[in-house]
Amino acid sequence: MTFPKPQRGGAKPAASRKAAFTLIELLVVIAIIALLAALLLPALSRAKGEALSVACLSNLKQLEICYLSYAHDADDELAPNSYVYVFSTPTGPALSGQSWCPGDVRQDTTISNLTNGVLWPYNTSAEIYRCPADKSTVPGTAVPKTRSFNLSIWLNCAIVPETYKKLAQLGGVPNDQIFTFIDTHEDAIIDPTFGIYHQSSPWGNMWIDLPADRHRQGGNVAFLDGHVEHWRWAAPKKFVTWGYPARPDEIKDLRRVQAHIPPPYRP
Repeated sequence: MTFPKPQRGGAKPAASRKAAFTLIELLVVIAIIALLAALLLPALSRAKGEALSVACLSNLKQLEICYLSYAHDADDELAPNSYVYVFSTPTGPALSGQSWCPGDVRQDTTISNLTNGVLWPYNTSAEIYRCPADKSTVPGTAVPKTRSFNLSIWLNCAIVPETYKKLAQLGGVPNDQIFTFIDTHEDAIIDPTFGIYHQSSPWGNMWIDLPADRHRQGGNVAFLDGHVEHWRWAAPKKFVTWGYPARPDEIKDLRRVQAHIPPPYRP
């Protein structure tokens, strides 16, 4: 009796086949991954931006505490703010005198001007003078700028005759309505003062200095009572030159900042 010889080759049982993606299945997976990335990346970007803004607000808060501590120790006198470049000649000589932070930030490759400021003894961290979202560098170098914030010229600034030199002089003005430090545009920042005038002034429709908008078209502001706020601007901020008329879409933002400077001091 003979038996048939086993056949070689032929189809293997289905259970023994190796599982594999078809081309269509692979394309579907890739499409799903791409869709998820498109949905998640903007959210991650927003979260990172929010984190940087919160860190910036924290730095401003610490700087404001130094500012108020100085006034407490100096018999109510506000920290000097008189290292100023006249806006019409921004490369000209600065006014002499003490400052909360002297110097031209476009030339500061070290923190020496921070340490020479009168606020330094109250907090010796150079980080609090800078917004972490500010990626600007000293021109011609890869060195990050040491400072991102400016202080209102209405607070003990020699260039303004009607400036306030003591906290007591502001007795009739709510301190929570007076801005002190402001996040300043990286292309506009030079000296440590933030120039802005009342609407009734000849310069009432001009940006002398320009706020930053690096926080999703917003900037951060500190106030004389010690609190800090995030302000979203109605219009993006693009530096043109020092002392330029605000564009029609920027007038609302200019008026907002002007509303938070005190009236001219009259002895």
